[in-house]
Amino acid sequence: MPWSTPSDEPIALHRGGTLVTLQQAADYIMKLSEDVQQDPRWQIAVEHLINAAETGGGWLMFARIAMLRALNGDGEGG
Repeated sequence: MPWSTPSDEPIALHRGGTLVTLQQAADYIMKLSEDVQQDPRWQIAVEHLINAAETGGGWLMFARIAMLRALNGDGEGG
């Protein structure tokens, strides 16, 4: 599945804008600081994005959920 594949629903960012494709989500993560990227929530999001790009199928939804959990701090105030 190409990195240009869109998510089932765009992911709204808190500061405005949206992430539509796997590539946009990956680019967003790459712009985060190294410390933030090492957070387990972001590591899981990266793994799921890669799986979605390589395999497709249900991994696209898993990637979207992982991005939402990372962006929202997974209820832990992050």
